[in-house]
Amino acid sequence: MIVAGVDGCPAGWLVVLRTAANPASAEVRLLRTFTDVLALDPTPAMIAVDIPIGLPDCIGAGGREADVAARTVLGRRQSAVFAVPSRAAVMEPDYRTACAIAAATSDPPRKISKQAFNLFPKIREVDALMSPDVQQRVREVHPEVAFAALNGWQPLALPKKVKSQPFGPGLEFRRNLLAAVGYPREVLNPPAWLKRKDAGADDLLDAAVNSWSAVRLLINQARCFPDRPMIDSKGLRCEIWG
Repeated sequence: MIVAGVDGCPAGWLVVLRTAANPASAEVRLLRTFTDVLALDPTPAMIAVDIPIGLPDCIGAGGREADVAARTVLGRRQSAVFAVPSRAAVMEPDYRTACAIAAATSDPPRKISKQAFNLFPKIREVDALMSPDVQQRVREVHPEVAFAALNGWQPLALPKKVKSQPFGPGLEFRRNLLAAVGYPREVLNPPAWLKRKDAGADDLLDAAVNSWSAVRLLINQARCFPDRPMIDSKGLRCEIWG
């Protein structure tokens, strides 16, 4: 069986494909759209993607229940899980209007950061393709939750970036965790054909650990945050797996 770990990047979607049985089979692909991800041949039995799936109409403190629950295992890395706003806010292409909608549909009222707003096009792209049936093989994951799981459910002390720049020690720590479970070193460094402007070293490591989560999902070993996910207006479960 083939699984895919997927992470959004400036050029589209970075994908690490592997067989479920063998991490040494991992290979890297760069795809332009999420439609291309769903059309991968052979068809992955499980796709694990770091993008919010399931958008509530109203949001409580800290975002979705899934966001709040996932942060509990991240220690100082809690800020890696951003607070997903309401569906109506995510669907709004204008930043100021999106902030106003987000504040009106959250309790306590909360606007959105520009960083979160910049993710909205990719969230909308995935949401347009999602249904309860598609969600059976396309699951939301979070790489920092997965890295914590790889680290014996201990939060990672080192970040991947410092002041928006790659942080070598944090990246290398994550490479070592993935290499320890069988991922080839050559797959964990950006290939020569992958341009820095298209995807970063952190995107590659996130896609790789997402593929590890995809295997855990396939064999029912992944952990769901929260234990009992809510269902949004499209019938999608609001959950993060790791």
